[in-house]
Amino acid sequence: MGFAELDALARGIGGALSAACRPQERALLLYPTGLEFVGAFLGCLYGGVIAVPAYPPRSKRGLPRLRAIIQDARPSVVLTTAALLQRARSLLDGLPELRGARWLATDELEALPGEWHEPTLDGGTIAFLQYTSGSTSTPKGVMVSHANLLHNEEMIHRAFAQSESSVIVGWLPLYHDMGLIGNVLQPLYLGAQCVLMSPVSFLQQPARWLQAIDRYRGTTSGGPNFAYELCTRKVTEEQKAGLDLSCWKLAFNGAEPVRAGTLAAFAKTFAGCGFRREAFYSCYGLAEATLFAAGGTPGVPPEVRSFLPAALEQGHAEEADEGGRRLVGCGRAWLGQRVEVVDPETARLCPPGRVGEVWISGPSVAQGYWDRPDVTESTFRARLADDPEAGPFLRTGDLGFVHDGQLFVTGRLKDLVIIRGRNLYPQDVELTAERAHSSVRPGCGAAFAVELEGEERLVAVCEVERHPFDDPAAIAQAVRRGIVEEHEVAVHDVVLVRAGTIPKTSSGKIRRQECRLSYLEGRLEEVLRSSAAVGINGVEESQAIPDRRELEETPRELRPAALERWLRAAAAQALRLAPADVPVDRPLVEVGLDSLSAAELRHRIAEDLGLEVSFADLLENGLASLAAGAAGRLGDG
Repeated sequence: MGFAELDALARGIGGALSAACRPQERALLLYPTGLEFVGAFLGCLYGGVIAVPAYPPRSKRGLPRLRAIIQDARPSVVLTTAALLQRARSLLDGLPELRGARWLATDELEALPGEWHEPTLDGGTIAFLQYTSGSTSTPKGVMVSHANLLHNEEMIHRAFAQSESSVIVGWLPLYHDMGLIGNVLQPLYLGAQCVLMSPVSFLQQPARWLQAIDRYRGTTSGGPNFAYELCTRKVTEEQKAGLDLSCWKLAFNGAEPVRAGTLAAFAKTFAGCGFRREAFYSCYGLAEATLFAAGGTPGVPPEVRSFLPAALEQGHAEEADEGGRRLVGCGRAWLGQRVEVVDPETARLCPPGRVGEVWISGPSVAQGYWDRPDVTESTFRARLADDPEAGPFLRTGDLGFVHDGQLFVTGRLKDLVIIRGRNLYPQDVELTAERAHSSVRPGCGAAFAVELEGEERLVAVCEVERHPFDDPAAIAQAVRRGIVEEHEVAVHDVVLVRAGTIPKTSSGKIRRQECRLSYLEGRLEEVLRSSAAVGINGVEESQAIPDRRELEETPRELRPAALERWLRAAAAQALRLAPADVPVDRPLVEVGLDSLSAAELRHRIAEDLGLEVSFADLLENGLASLAAGAAGRLGDG
């Protein structure tokens, strides 16, 4: 479809809407990815009504989020296609929030372009409501104005170094900000070519994305990190044969944490197809900032640095000579915007290398949340304590730091897991879990904290393949051990759930807070729950626990068993378990012994028994083996 034809389509829909609605009323858009959606969205702009893009309902399962959007936006008209109209009405018609709303199938409208009259608009007029993903709360409608859109499109234009000759290939959902603003409105802004494909087509066959880039000689395309991960794992050698990606100048990666390992694996896998590592472009953004907020330099590979995990947990970044946590830089702000890292407690600017909350100020920051003045004030109207005249600033809720002039994002403020004073980023724990066993589905896990007996405890929920060939208990054990060994933190529960049941946002992000609530309320579709405090083949402890004097007076042949009983009770106290739940024949890391609890147990053994036990022995050996080796040393000092 050419620009003139699209303009005529939008004028026709705009004319129908201006006749049916008052200015700034809301129009709910329920479309699959395609030109029907594009025409309807532009028709809303032409008609002076506020577009509300949403995912078209397929079943009752997706209705809660859609209903929340409808309740908030209160649309006066619902736009869809003739093919979807009846199904959508059958699912939604009973909602009281849609009582009185008109339903229009835009592909059957008879309005003529000549009936359209240009609406009265200015930069501050709301163009559409972009409903947030809802990863940590109920979806909220971000009010994006025409001025916000124009500024953000110009920012993307400059940051991506695009022009009329660019060819933008996209598969992202059009009701999502990256798909709509990046893949549809940006080519319109540039006057460039746009090639769209269905998200389902990509997910079914990831190679189709790369084949479309080759076929149409795409220069710009991208998506969240998982898309590159999926291509690396799923595209076959046969599909790579003859694939030419040398035209791909800018492969943007955003909307979720950008993983250094994914970039390296993708570049290596498709180097033979002409893909260049220099094409990678990591960026940072969010709906509240319209879309794009920070990005690198086109043609320059993203900056990948390693930082000491222990330092990050204490809130500051220190580069690691080797190993460490590898983070990918997200570049800098563009076109007069400010992206700052701020102490969320004091509202003061953080020095370079200090972890804080990311704050943004500038013309791309949206107007606030629809009909939520209190939340708008706290989120969009923040001020710096050390520069109160600056801003106002958008509080993103994201954590990060600036290093060598680049923004590095480390996680979400609300999702941060704090265990015994240590800051753990859930996406790191989730990555460890998915690497721990081949049956754990990549990108389908949630890590969060729950309070138990006055302490924060870590829970890991993981989807497993539909037909795992391994024992679920073995999968859970591998996940628990992997997390303990890599992050040195105990896991209270490992919960394995059915594939496709972990709650996600419309853009594929894990909804950790909803998953946490489902866990607490017992609503997860569990395959297995492996609790550190339940049923680890323990035996009842009916005998009294001997003290040091009694152990020293015990005959040597009986001393190992007595010491094992003592160690079991001490380990149970350190692990906050019942003695019967502590195994004696397996390493304690399998039930959550981390560096802190190991230090506590080691100290008690030294104080109460006068025995020196190494950390390695505590972490790697079972209690029976430990008791057998140490029994002969009792009383030697």
